[in-house]
Amino acid sequence: MKSIATRSPTLRAFGVLAGVCLLAACGSLPLPDKPQRPIIYDFGPGLAAPDSGVSGTPLALAPVEAPANLEGQAVTYRLIYAGAGQQPQPYALARWNMSPAQLVGQRLRETLAAQRPVVGVGEGLARLELRVQLEEFSHVFDAPGASFGLVRLRATAVSPLVRGERLLGQRTFSARHPAPSHDAPGGVRALTEATDDVAQQLMRWLAQLPVPAQGADTLLKGS
Repeated sequence: MKSIATRSPTLRAFGVLAGVCLLAACGSLPLPDKPQRPIIYDFGPGLAAPDSGVSGTPLALAPVEAPANLEGQAVTYRLIYAGAGQQPQPYALARWNMSPAQLVGQRLRETLAAQRPVVGVGEGLARLELRVQLEEFSHVFDAPGASFGLVRLRATAVSPLVRGERLLGQRTFSARHPAPSHDAPGGVRALTEATDDVAQQLMRWLAQLPVPAQGADTLLKGS
């Protein structure tokens, strides 16, 4: 005859109590934090709104070029006090909404459009073409509690002609603006102001360039 083993009331009570304690212990354990999403930044509204009545020489603006370290969307900083060769480092939770070259190109177009019609290369018969290489765009720390936004670019202005092109001028522009805080938001603010500064410098320089008169292409073709 088989015997059926049964648990005593004491053992059953102990098991229930152990389970309650286990659940209570699990409930007191800290849950893992949700992964933080990076904050997305842009330059905000421009300083000058385009004027529908602009009458300056039409300009063709080529896409801004940039080195490989500026092709991504990271907001970067440099610790130059740690050594002249310090490489730019990305802020962990800060991103631009597009690459620095695209941001600068967009800002240049907005600024220049307040003075003259601006089109893309090949979109019109502009007698002035601007090519820009972005060389530096970073939040620079020259001391643990001192930083600034640095923007540097090289601009080349040419006049497209029937038999090639004519160089009108080439110049490097740079600007540095102090950061209001020594973190990603402060760096973004400083870089925005430095970019606006460079765009204004560039606009003044272009206004002084000698642009070939209308019809110069035709004269060159018939020579």
